[in-house]
Amino acid sequence: MRDVAAVAGAELFKLVRRPAAWTLLAAAAVLNQVFGYLIPYLAYSGGGSGPMEGAPRASVLASTLPDQLVASTLGGFPVFAGALALVLGALVLGSEHGWGTVKTILTQRPGRTAVITGQGVALAVSLGVAVLVLFALGAVSSTAIALAEDRSAALPPAADLLAGYGAGVAIMWMWAALGGVLAVVLRGVALPVGLGVVWVLGVENLVAGVAGSVLSSLAPLRDVLPGINAGSLAAAVMPGRPAGVDSPPGINTDVADGRALLTVATYIVICLAVTTWTFRRTDVS
Repeated sequence: MRDVAAVAGAELFKLVRRPAAWTLLAAAAVLNQVFGYLIPYLAYSGGGSGPMEGAPRASVLASTLPDQLVASTLGGFPVFAGALALVLGALVLGSEHGWGTVKTILTQRPGRTAVITGQGVALAVSLGVAVLVLFALGAVSSTAIALAEDRSAALPPAADLLAGYGAGVAIMWMWAALGGVLAVVLRGVALPVGLGVVWVLGVENLVAGVAGSVLSSLAPLRDVLPGINAGSLAAAVMPGRPAGVDSPPGINTDVADGRALLTVATYIVICLAVTTWTFRRTDVS
């Protein structure tokens, strides 16, 4: 246990000094603020024209207020935030292969299981902090809008915030675990990142679109995909959207709430098991 804590501490020490980690966090924060608050508020200020044309102005404004904090924060998790988490997972667990330093690490005291477990713990902690930062930024932005428009600045109940935070962390862990397992299996970063992003942004949407339109027999396959279950889990903890405002892309109710949570958890457990098994048997000589 002491070795795991030491490895996790070392990984966190590296992460806070890696520009790539801060770039990913900045990208997630900017995208979340732009699509969760800036675009809706500009649409409201512009009289309902633009990307949210058709929705009542009052509803557009309501979608940016503090009581919609969970929905505004989790709205991008099944798509862009998930892709960024996948990249971070690949970076944390695959960079040592790219640098050729895996052998150096394994000649130190920690064993292989301690090394991969410590890296996983550091990844989990960093994602938990990242989700907390996104919620904090959303609270600041929504409160500023509420004060500027003389609306209620009351946040959602604590239980709803905890449920939203937990769901967000679970979704990010799942995508990061998928990026990590690809990095360990493929022993690198570039190829796992490329394959993962194509899957998140392309393949899943294609399968979901086909299953929902011309080939409904693909629905059982669609319902076990990670992105679909991430969207269903996010939808399960999100409050009802204001009238006329659609849910963000990727948010869906295709999978039942409990099944979505179980599927996300299953992906995490399987990825951790495969990652550990593969790393323990990797020839680094």
